[in-house]
Amino acid sequence: MAAAPAGAKPPLLAIDKLTKVYPGGARALDAVSFTIERPEVIAVIGSSGAGKSTLIRCINRLVEPTSGSVRLGATEIVGLPPAQLRQARRRIGMIFQEFNLVDRLTVMENLLSGRLGSVGFLASFLRRYPPRDIANAFAMLDRVGLAGLQDSRADALSGGQRQRVGIGRALMQDPDILLVDEPTASLDPKTARQIMRLIGSLAAERERPALVNIHDVALAQGFSSRILGLKAGRLVFDGPSAELTPAVLTEIYGAEDWSRTIRPAGEDEEGA
Repeated sequence: MAAAPAGAKPPLLAIDKLTKVYPGGARALDAVSFTIERPEVIAVIGSSGAGKSTLIRCINRLVEPTSGSVRLGATEIVGLPPAQLRQARRRIGMIFQEFNLVDRLTVMENLLSGRLGSVGFLASFLRRYPPRDIANAFAMLDRVGLAGLQDSRADALSGGQRQRVGIGRALMQDPDILLVDEPTASLDPKTARQIMRLIGSLAAERERPALVNIHDVALAQGFSSRILGLKAGRLVFDGPSAELTPAVLTEIYGAEDWSRTIRPAGEDEEGA
Protein backbone atom coordinates (compact mmCIF):
# COMPACT_ATOMS: atom_id res chain seq x y z
CA MET A 1 0.00 0.00 0.00
CA ALA A 2 1.56 3.31 -1.08
CA ALA A 3 2.29 5.94 1.55
CA ALA A 4 0.17 9.09 1.54
CA PRO A 5 1.82 12.19 0.06
CA ALA A 6 3.50 14.47 2.58
CA GLY A 7 0.92 16.71 4.24
CA ALA A 8 -2.03 14.65 3.00
CA LYS A 9 -4.72 13.64 5.46
CA PRO A 10 -4.40 9.91 6.24
CA PRO A 11 -7.30 7.55 5.54
CA LEU A 12 -9.80 6.95 8.33
CA LEU A 13 -8.56 3.35 8.39
CA ALA A 14 -5.75 1.73 6.41
CA ILE A 15 -5.17 -2.03 6.47
CA ASP A 16 -1.97 -3.23 4.81
CA LYS A 17 -1.06 -6.89 4.28
CA LEU A 18 -2.83 -7.90 7.49
CA THR A 19 -2.09 -11.55 8.24
CA LYS A 20 -3.13 -13.89 11.04
CA VAL A 21 -1.70 -17.39 11.34
CA TYR A 22 -2.92 -19.45 14.28
CA PRO A 23 -0.80 -22.04 16.10
CA GLY A 24 -0.74 -25.14 13.95
CA GLY A 25 -0.46 -23.12 10.74
CA ALA A 26 -4.10 -22.22 10.02
CA ARG A 27 -4.01 -18.96 8.04
CA ALA A 28 -7.14 -16.98 8.98
CA LEU A 29 -6.06 -13.80 7.16
CA ASP A 30 -3.67 -13.70 4.24
CA ALA A 31 -2.18 -10.28 3.38
CA VAL A 32 -5.49 -8.39 3.46
CA SER A 33 -5.22 -4.73 2.36
CA PHE A 34 -7.84 -1.99 1.98
CA THR A 35 -8.50 1.57 3.05
CA ILE A 36 -11.55 3.45 4.29
CA GLU A 37 -11.39 7.02 3.07
CA ARG A 38 -14.83 8.33 4.02
CA PRO A 39 -17.79 7.66 6.32
CA GLU A 40 -19.78 4.77 4.87
CA VAL A 41 -21.17 1.38 5.81
CA ILE A 42 -18.93 -1.40 4.51
CA ALA A 43 -20.09 -5.01 4.70
CA VAL A 44 -17.62 -7.88 5.03
CA ILE A 45 -19.01 -11.11 3.57
CA GLY A 46 -17.71 -14.63 3.03
CA SER A 47 -18.26 -18.23 4.05
CA SER A 48 -17.89 -19.39 7.65
CA GLY A 49 -14.17 -19.57 8.34
CA ALA A 50 -13.31 -17.04 5.64
CA GLY A 51 -11.75 -14.71 8.21
CA LYS A 52 -14.50 -12.12 8.71
CA SER A 53 -14.52 -12.10 12.52
CA THR A 54 -10.74 -12.42 12.65
CA LEU A 55 -10.44 -9.31 10.49
CA ILE A 56 -12.73 -7.28 12.73
CA ARG A 57 -10.94 -8.45 15.87
CA CYS A 58 -7.44 -7.93 14.50
CA ILE A 59 -8.25 -4.29 13.80
CA ASN A 60 -8.71 -3.55 17.50
CA ARG A 61 -6.30 -6.33 18.55
CA LEU A 62 -8.80 -8.49 20.38
CA VAL A 63 -6.94 -10.98 18.17
CA GLU A 64 -3.23 -10.27 17.76
CA PRO A 65 -2.17 -10.03 14.10
CA THR A 66 0.79 -12.12 12.99
CA SER A 67 1.98 -9.37 10.66
CA GLY A 68 0.80 -6.37 8.71
CA SER A 69 -0.37 -2.88 9.53
CA VAL A 70 -3.57 -1.35 10.95
CA ARG A 71 -3.58 2.43 10.92
CA LEU A 72 -6.44 4.34 12.50
CA GLY A 73 -5.88 7.80 11.12
CA ALA A 74 -2.23 8.50 11.91
CA THR A 75 -2.03 5.86 14.68
CA GLU A 76 -0.48 2.46 14.01
CA ILE A 77 -2.47 -0.03 16.10
CA VAL A 78 -0.26 -3.07 15.59
CA GLY A 79 2.55 -3.07 18.13
CA LEU A 80 1.09 -0.44 20.45
CA PRO A 81 1.99 -1.11 24.11
CA PRO A 82 -0.96 -1.78 26.47
CA ALA A 83 -1.48 1.76 27.79
CA GLN A 84 -1.46 3.30 24.32
CA LEU A 85 -3.63 0.49 22.96
CA ARG A 86 -6.27 1.28 25.61
CA GLN A 87 -6.21 4.88 24.43
CA ALA A 88 -6.57 3.85 20.78
CA ARG A 89 -9.45 1.49 21.56
CA ARG A 90 -11.46 4.43 22.86
CA ARG A 91 -11.61 5.53 19.22
CA ILE A 92 -13.02 2.16 18.09
CA GLY A 93 -16.62 1.29 18.89
CA MET A 94 -17.22 -2.48 18.95
CA ILE A 95 -20.67 -4.04 18.50
CA PHE A 96 -20.72 -7.77 19.22
CA GLN A 97 -22.84 -10.61 17.89
CA GLU A 98 -23.38 -11.86 21.46
CA PHE A 99 -24.26 -8.28 22.58
CA ASN A 100 -21.70 -8.50 25.47
CA LEU A 101 -24.01 -6.77 27.92
CA VAL A 102 -23.84 -7.18 31.68
CA ASP A 103 -27.16 -8.92 32.27
CA ARG A 104 -27.59 -7.90 35.90
CA LEU A 105 -27.14 -4.21 35.10
CA THR A 106 -29.82 -1.89 33.77
CA VAL A 107 -30.02 -0.58 30.24
CA MET A 108 -28.74 2.79 31.45
CA GLU A 109 -25.80 1.25 33.28
CA ASN A 110 -24.85 -0.76 30.22
CA LEU A 111 -25.05 2.36 28.05
CA LEU A 112 -22.90 4.35 30.43
CA SER A 113 -20.29 1.59 30.44
CA GLY A 114 -19.35 2.98 27.04
CA ARG A 115 -17.81 5.88 28.94
CA LEU A 116 -15.56 3.73 31.14
CA GLY A 117 -12.44 4.62 29.19
CA SER A 118 -13.09 8.34 29.68
CA VAL A 119 -14.34 8.79 33.25
CA GLY A 120 -11.74 6.72 35.11
CA PHE A 121 -11.97 3.58 37.23
CA LEU A 122 -13.12 5.12 40.53
CA ALA A 123 -15.95 7.15 39.02
CA SER A 124 -17.15 4.19 36.99
CA PHE A 125 -16.89 1.83 39.99
CA LEU A 126 -19.00 4.21 42.05
CA ARG A 127 -21.28 4.82 39.05
CA ARG A 128 -20.69 8.55 39.29
CA TYR A 129 -20.87 9.67 35.71
CA PRO A 130 -20.76 13.35 34.72
CA PRO A 131 -24.19 14.93 34.15
CA ARG A 132 -23.32 15.42 30.48
CA ASP A 133 -22.74 11.68 30.03
CA ILE A 134 -26.06 10.89 31.70
CA ALA A 135 -27.88 13.40 29.50
CA ASN A 136 -26.21 11.92 26.42
CA ALA A 137 -27.22 8.43 27.52
CA PHE A 138 -30.88 9.45 27.79
CA ALA A 139 -30.66 11.00 24.33
CA MET A 140 -29.05 7.82 23.04
CA LEU A 141 -31.84 5.71 24.55
CA ASP A 142 -34.35 7.70 22.57
CA ARG A 143 -32.28 7.55 19.38
CA VAL A 144 -31.90 3.77 19.41
CA GLY A 145 -35.59 3.22 20.19
CA LEU A 146 -35.34 2.32 23.88
CA ALA A 147 -36.87 5.39 25.54
CA GLY A 148 -38.42 4.47 28.88
CA LEU A 149 -36.38 1.28 29.32
CA GLN A 150 -33.47 2.85 31.18
CA ASP A 151 -34.21 0.96 34.42
CA SER A 152 -34.89 -2.42 32.79
CA ARG A 153 -32.32 -5.14 33.38
CA ALA A 154 -30.46 -6.20 30.28
CA ASP A 155 -31.51 -9.82 30.70
CA ALA A 156 -35.19 -8.81 30.46
CA LEU A 157 -34.80 -7.47 26.91
CA SER A 158 -35.48 -9.10 23.56
CA GLY A 159 -32.59 -9.86 21.20
CA GLY A 160 -33.31 -6.80 19.10
CA GLN A 161 -33.47 -4.57 22.16
CA ARG A 162 -30.20 -5.99 23.47
CA GLN A 163 -28.53 -5.26 20.16
CA ARG A 164 -29.83 -1.68 20.32
CA VAL A 165 -28.22 -1.32 23.75
CA GLY A 166 -24.96 -2.63 22.29
CA ILE A 167 -25.12 -0.11 19.46
CA GLY A 168 -25.86 2.73 21.87
CA ARG A 169 -23.05 1.68 24.21
CA ALA A 170 -20.53 1.68 21.35
CA LEU A 171 -21.65 5.14 20.23
CA MET A 172 -21.39 6.50 23.77
CA GLN A 173 -17.63 6.25 23.25
CA ASP A 174 -17.91 8.78 20.41
CA PRO A 175 -15.64 6.53 18.33
CA ASP A 176 -13.87 7.30 15.08
CA ILE A 177 -15.08 4.00 13.57
CA LEU A 178 -17.60 1.26 14.34
CA LEU A 179 -16.62 -2.39 14.08
CA VAL A 180 -19.71 -4.59 13.96
CA ASP A 181 -19.47 -8.38 14.29
CA GLU A 182 -22.53 -10.28 12.99
CA PRO A 183 -25.15 -7.86 14.39
CA THR A 184 -28.11 -9.77 12.93
CA ALA A 185 -27.10 -13.41 13.40
CA SER A 186 -29.63 -14.19 16.16
CA LEU A 187 -32.43 -11.87 15.01
CA ASP A 188 -35.59 -12.46 13.01
CA PRO A 189 -35.64 -10.99 9.47
CA LYS A 190 -37.65 -7.86 10.31
CA THR A 191 -35.56 -7.03 13.37
CA ALA A 192 -32.38 -7.70 11.41
CA ARG A 193 -33.40 -5.12 8.80
CA GLN A 194 -34.26 -2.61 11.52
CA ILE A 195 -30.87 -3.09 13.17
CA MET A 196 -28.97 -2.69 9.90
CA ARG A 197 -31.00 0.40 9.06
CA LEU A 198 -30.23 1.84 12.51
CA ILE A 199 -26.50 1.21 12.13
CA GLY A 200 -26.53 2.92 8.74
CA SER A 201 -28.53 5.90 9.98
CA LEU A 202 -26.31 6.45 13.02
CA ALA A 203 -23.12 6.09 10.98
CA ALA A 204 -24.41 8.73 8.55
CA GLU A 205 -25.57 11.09 11.30
CA ARG A 206 -22.24 10.94 13.09
CA GLU A 207 -20.17 10.83 9.91
CA ARG A 208 -18.38 7.70 11.01
CA PRO A 209 -17.58 4.59 8.97
CA ALA A 210 -18.99 1.23 10.06
CA LEU A 211 -17.28 -2.03 9.10
CA VAL A 212 -19.91 -4.77 9.41
CA ASN A 213 -19.17 -8.49 9.33
CA ILE A 214 -22.39 -10.14 8.12
CA HIS A 215 -23.52 -13.50 6.70
CA ASP A 216 -26.70 -12.32 4.98
CA VAL A 217 -25.78 -11.24 1.45
CA ALA A 218 -29.09 -9.47 0.80
CA LEU A 219 -28.73 -7.42 3.99
CA ALA A 220 -25.14 -6.63 3.10
CA GLN A 221 -26.12 -5.39 -0.33
CA GLY A 222 -29.23 -3.55 0.86
CA PHE A 223 -27.68 -1.63 3.74
CA SER A 224 -24.08 -0.97 2.74
CA SER A 225 -22.47 1.14 0.05
CA ARG A 226 -19.38 -1.05 -0.30
CA ILE A 227 -18.64 -4.74 0.12
CA LEU A 228 -15.47 -6.62 0.98
CA GLY A 229 -15.51 -10.30 0.06
CA LEU A 230 -13.20 -12.71 1.89
CA LYS A 231 -12.39 -16.24 0.77
CA ALA A 232 -10.02 -18.44 2.78
CA GLY A 233 -8.54 -15.37 4.45
CA ARG A 234 -7.87 -13.45 1.24
CA LEU A 235 -9.67 -10.35 0.01
CA VAL A 236 -11.15 -11.37 -3.36
CA PHE A 237 -13.64 -8.51 -3.87
CA ASP A 238 -13.72 -4.85 -2.89
CA GLY A 239 -16.33 -2.76 -4.62
CA PRO A 240 -19.71 -1.02 -4.54
CA SER A 241 -22.62 -3.12 -3.35
CA ALA A 242 -24.29 -2.61 -6.73
CA GLU A 243 -21.45 -4.61 -8.33
CA LEU A 244 -22.20 -7.73 -6.29
CA THR A 245 -23.07 -9.93 -9.25
CA PRO A 246 -23.62 -13.70 -9.40
CA ALA A 247 -20.11 -14.02 -10.81
CA VAL A 248 -18.66 -12.17 -7.81
CA LEU A 249 -20.65 -14.30 -5.36
CA THR A 250 -19.38 -17.42 -7.10
CA GLU A 251 -15.83 -16.16 -6.63
CA ILE A 252 -16.46 -15.53 -2.93
CA TYR A 253 -18.58 -18.56 -2.02
CA GLY A 254 -18.36 -21.01 -4.91
CA ALA A 255 -20.72 -22.09 -7.66
CA GLU A 256 -24.44 -21.76 -6.92
CA ASP A 257 -27.56 -20.21 -8.43
CA TRP A 258 -27.24 -16.71 -6.97
CA SER A 259 -30.03 -15.09 -8.97
CA ARG A 260 -32.44 -14.97 -6.04
CA THR A 261 -29.78 -13.79 -3.61
CA ILE A 262 -28.94 -10.57 -5.44
CA ARG A 263 -31.03 -7.64 -4.25
CA PRO A 264 -33.04 -6.26 -7.21
CA ALA A 265 -31.93 -2.80 -8.30
CA GLY A 266 -34.21 -0.10 -6.97
CA GLU A 267 -35.81 -2.23 -4.27
CA ASP A 268 -37.10 0.01 -1.49
CA GLU A 269 -35.28 -1.09 1.65
CA GLU A 270 -37.50 1.09 3.85
CA GLY A 271 -40.68 -0.59 2.72
CA ALA A 272 -39.70 -4.23 3.13
